[in-house]
Formats: sequence, C-alpha cells, structure tokens
Amino acid sequence: MFLKNKKLKILIPACAVVFFALCIWILYGNTAVEVNTYTVTSDEIPEEFHGFRIAQVSDLHNTEIGEDNEKLLSLLVDAEPDIIAITGDLIDSRKTDIETAVSFAEKAVKIAPCYYVTGNHEVRTPPARRELKSRLGEAGVLIMDNKKLSLERGDSSITLVGLADPSYDAFLMNTDEETAAELRLQELMEGENGYTVLLSHRPELFSLYSESGADLTLSGHAHGGQIILPFLGGIFAPNQGFFPEYDGGLYKDGTAQMIVSRGIGNSAFPLRVNNRPELILVELQADIS
Repeated sequence: MFLKNKKLKILIPACAVVFFALCIWILYGNTAVEVNTYTVTSDEIPEEFHGFRIAQVSDLHNTEIGEDNEKLLSLLVDAEPDIIAITGDLIDSRKTDIETAVSFAEKAVKIAPCYYVTGNHEVRTPPARRELKSRLGEAGVLIMDNKKLSLERGDSSITLVGLADPSYDAFLMNTDEETAAELRLQELMEGENGYTVLLSHRPELFSLYSESGADLTLSGHAHGGQIILPFLGGIFAPNQGFFPEYDGGLYKDGTAQMIVSRGIGNSAFPLRVNNRPELILVELQADIS
C-alpha cells in the first residue's frame, strides 16, 4: 500500500507537468506564425519578374497576431514583398469583426499593394461582405473577385486573376460550385497566354485551375488539415473531408503549380495541433538557364 501511494505521488505531478507542457506547446503552436518561402521557376516568367515576391495571407478569421496584428505586420515588413495576396476568409462568419480585418488591411497596404478575393466565410455573411469589400476598397486594397489585371515591370507583364469563392457564383448561376468556377474561369482566362497567377480560396478545385491555364494558384481554406499527424498530414479540411489531398504546401499538375497556405486563424475548430499559423512568401524566378 505504501509503495502504491508513493508511485501515485510521483505519477500525479508528472502527469500535471506533461499536461501543462502540452497546453503551452499548443498555445505556442496557435500564435507563433511560421514564414515559409517557395521559389517558383518557369520559362513563362519574364526576366523582369525574376525575384518578384508575393506574400500570401490567408484565412485570418479575425485573428490578431500581437496587438492589432503588429507581429504579423512585422513579418510582412521583413518579407519585403512586391505585392500581398489575401486569399479569403479575412473575417469569420461566426464571430465577424470587420474592424479587425480593415485595421489589418489599412496597415498592410502601406507595406505593399494588396489584392483580395473572398472566401466562403465572407459569402456566408452578405451584409458584412458588402461592408468589408467597400471599406477594403477605401483602404486601397484591390478587390479581385472575378477580375484580372496586368502587373507590369519594365516592358513585361504577368496576369493576376482573382476568383470569387465559388459558393457565391453557384448561388447566382443556380448550379454547383465546380461548374460555377469553371464558367467564371473560362471568362477570366480567355485570351491569356502569358504567365498567370490565380488567387482562389478553394484548393480542392486544383485540376480545374490547371485545365484553365493558370500557371500558379495561391489558395487556402484547408487550415492545414487543422491537426497534423506525423507522416499522415492533416486530418480534416472543409470540402475535402478526412485526410485531404490539398492541406498545405506546393502541388503540381503538369506545368501548373498551386501553393496552399495553412492559414493564420481558426474557425469552427478553435485549436491547431502540430500546425502553426503560416505566412507564405513566393519568389518568382525566370528560367534563364
């Protein structure tokens, strides 16, 4: 009996220490933003765009990294991007806070030109979406929903295309999301034969983006699978289900490439496990070999 009590006296504090350490690790893993850099090389990239840097912010979900997002903004300053791509879910439909989203955008545009496409959470909240897009526009953010424009350097250019979250167009067109996205992309990609960067919130439609002719797609939505298991990857992602194919990182389909950000904030499931928030930095390189 004495030996049993002695073991319990050792085991209980040990379990408490392990539990406390686990809590600290999870808390750290939900607030310490990781910066991941991808180099994308293509013979379609003009030489003038060699070294062009795109910072990608996705799925902020009203999160603040540091007071008023000062830590996140500091990371963006350090990244020295030429442009900042915001790929949806800047707000969260369950805890919509437009002020936090706009405050971040107002500071981000002072770092580099910002380009934004909606995510599914903006689509779910029509009044908030309309106010958000209006105020982002006033702040100087370019709204890229179903639009395209040329980014120019010297005498060369690449095309930036933005696809609104397909749940919005599916409603307007009275069809499914994949068909709606396909129809929009047909319009947007018509006549494009130079290097094209597509901003689209939904990674599960990668084959469609590739078929449309997008050279590089920047996406989010999957939250890294929320919980990442060693050797197995993310557990669950919206619109992909368990063990999603596109949970985070770089994917290829022929010459087409897609980078999926694990995002920064959380939504329905409030915690990330083994899955730090992520800021993406993409550097374009012309194939001049």
